[in-house]
Amino acid sequence: MKDIAEQIFLAGVDAVLPEKLIRSQVKLSGDFLHLAEWEFPLSRFRQIYLLAAGKAAAAMACEMERLLGDRIRDGHIITKYGHGRALKRLTLTEAGHPVPDAEGVKGTQRMLDIARKAGENDLVVCLLSGGASALMADLPEGISLDDLKRTNELLVTCGADIAKINTIRKHLSGVKGGELARTLFPATTVSLILSDVVGNRLEVIASGPTAGDRTNFADAMDVINSYSLKEKLPASVLHHLQKGVAGSIPDTPKPDDPIFQNVYNYVIGSNSTALRAAAQKAKELGCTTEIVTETLQGDYTAVADYILDTVENYQRPKRAKPLCLLFGGEPTVKVSGNGKGGRNQHLALYLATRISPKKRITILCAGTDGTDGPTDAAGAVIDDKTVSNALERGINPYQYLNGCDSYHFFQQAGGHIMTGNTGTNVMDMIVAIGED
Repeated sequence: MKDIAEQIFLAGVDAVLPEKLIRSQVKLSGDFLHLAEWEFPLSRFRQIYLLAAGKAAAAMACEMERLLGDRIRDGHIITKYGHGRALKRLTLTEAGHPVPDAEGVKGTQRMLDIARKAGENDLVVCLLSGGASALMADLPEGISLDDLKRTNELLVTCGADIAKINTIRKHLSGVKGGELARTLFPATTVSLILSDVVGNRLEVIASGPTAGDRTNFADAMDVINSYSLKEKLPASVLHHLQKGVAGSIPDTPKPDDPIFQNVYNYVIGSNSTALRAAAQKAKELGCTTEIVTETLQGDYTAVADYILDTVENYQRPKRAKPLCLLFGGEPTVKVSGNGKGGRNQHLALYLATRISPKKRITILCAGTDGTDGPTDAAGAVIDDKTVSNALERGINPYQYLNGCDSYHFFQQAGGHIMTGNTGTNVMDMIVAIGED
């Protein structure tokens, strides 16, 4: 069943590979360029520029370059280390994620330099995917790179969801929260977006560089207070946000701002795309299958309770076929201890400690990008024997769980899902298979 669960997961990942999604949404017919649901006569534009950021940015850009060729005047891509591709006309920066670094700052400056060249008669295609919030790194006046790094480290370990994290990121940037659209105005901008957030909210994905921002500086301070970050943040960051609350710094552009009149945003792939393909694969493999939700979020303990309760409810009627339940979303983990792991491995290990040994259940938890936290694993798969087998070998799962050290548990006990960099990113998938 572990093998079947992995096959189902990989089918979901395959459906959201950037090359496939770009190919399905971008067509060139004579003088007309079809981008998602819009059609543009190429004769209308003087130049075409391409900007991309995120874990899937290079793969998306590579396919766009193949389709448009020398019609692209200039462009730049920022992606995570190890996620680059060979490009002919576009330049590329690999940078730090989830903590920004100097390369990200350089790459973002290069992106902004190109954005400033775009004029009223130009077309800019933006390719955005998860990870762009950290990869597009710029420094507000008075804030050092070390301060920005420290802030991001606090944000990704405090237990806040991505919407709250990005509320703060947007207010520490001149490119996020609609600011890239401000720089590009009055050019025509089309953003093709691979969603890695629950609800596919444009202002949250990649911190919404081309979307109007409904949050403000006061909202950012509310997040800081809610997660007790005020005393931990660098003084320069706190000072910047407080100046924004006081009105000394302009807020991010809102959805009704005229700068968005020539901006078109379109989600080309999401977690639901992956779940539908995974469900099809599960049916082909002989499972009774149900997509339960694509909106899993919140603390991993509550998520685990929901998964196990749902499996229990669906298992009550006896079934001739194995039952496969599919979940998507992005749980959160407040990190404590000095262990190594990621939210999927941590959730999988916690689930393993909660499953009754009398139940025949297999659960896979993995990130569609192939990297769970700062590890080389996409996630892990467990079953009703994971804990007992580990204890027999002298491996204490509770010790690893308490130390947030799930990676080293699965490294010894087995169960890691190792895909390598998938080139895509649409949050996490949980595959739960129950047998009567």
